[in-house]
Amino acid sequence: MSSPGDRDRTADAATMGRSAQVLASGLVAARFLPIWVGMAVLVVTATLFAPSTLENTSWSYILPYGTILAIAAVGQMLVVMQAGIDLSTAGVISLCGNLLVGVSVGSGHGLTVGILVALGVGALVGLANGILIGIVRLNPLIVTLAIGQIVLAYSTKYAREHTVSLQVPTSLSSWASDKPLGVSTVFWAGAALTILVALVVRYTAPGRRFQAVGANPRAAWMAGLRVRSHVVFAYTAAGVLYAVAAVLLAGVRTTIDPAFGAAYLLAPIAAVVLAGAALSGGLASATSTWMAAIALTFLTEMLLIFGLAAAWQKIVFGAAIIAGMLASGDRIAALLGRLLRRVEASAGTRTELTENTS
Repeated sequence: MSSPGDRDRTADAATMGRSAQVLASGLVAARFLPIWVGMAVLVVTATLFAPSTLENTSWSYILPYGTILAIAAVGQMLVVMQAGIDLSTAGVISLCGNLLVGVSVGSGHGLTVGILVALGVGALVGLANGILIGIVRLNPLIVTLAIGQIVLAYSTKYAREHTVSLQVPTSLSSWASDKPLGVSTVFWAGAALTILVALVVRYTAPGRRFQAVGANPRAAWMAGLRVRSHVVFAYTAAGVLYAVAAVLLAGVRTTIDPAFGAAYLLAPIAAVVLAGAALSGGLASATSTWMAAIALTFLTEMLLIFGLAAAWQKIVFGAAIIAGMLASGDRIAALLGRLLRRVEASAGTRTELTENTS
């Protein structure tokens, strides 16, 4: 039969456990909160100083282009979850866009074949990145930068030698211009894809293993998980998502030009960072990454409406990213982590005092 002291200690332990769980849940949730707050601040600012940003004309630009950035950023997120980085994004988008036009228009094989070729090439480039980084163990920054330059150079060569017309197939541009329920088809497609990635990562066994490998590769290896395979998969899946972004961007822009994809070198990385992903690997949120991409596109549109010179637009844009990083998920998580350790230490001290006095 347990004594009153034993029951008190059991109750204290249960209370400590519940408090730790609440704080841990808050720790994870707070990591992704700043970008949602930041988007709300942008909307309030636009309401007060640039109300035309909230009109349908602006949203017809923000939603499709923000969604395209979001898809590329979700691909980058998968890489960051494995503690990597991918600087080949712009090159892959450029090449896939040119291949889409070259195959579906110049070669007369049809849009479906063009899309499949673009997706396949995106996967192959991602696979090459993944093998060099995950298997050969080369530095991801250097590898993806080099691969990106090679792909971009070949994209230029292919466009010059094989692309008969710069015009995107009309079936794709017509699909991209449709607006079910008054909203761009590109938005609906991107939102569905983002939700699918979020559900797979969070609620499936492979997704949880993917997170676990990124959070602690050594512990995952000791648990029998194939760490290198997950790294290769991350870069390959990212390449496929870049190709999807290229297809959607081609549909929205209707033509391919030499600057196609150039804007997607660093913007996806900025979106992932602002969304609160752990740069050390593991934790990330696809929905928060999507919101970060929309927020960055919204900010760009607002600066254009303000009529700022191009140089000032870049200054404000960069300052906003720095401000977002100062309130990033990593910093908030670190702050709450210190709070959690203090609470646990304080609770442990109280338990020891109770045991000593009983």
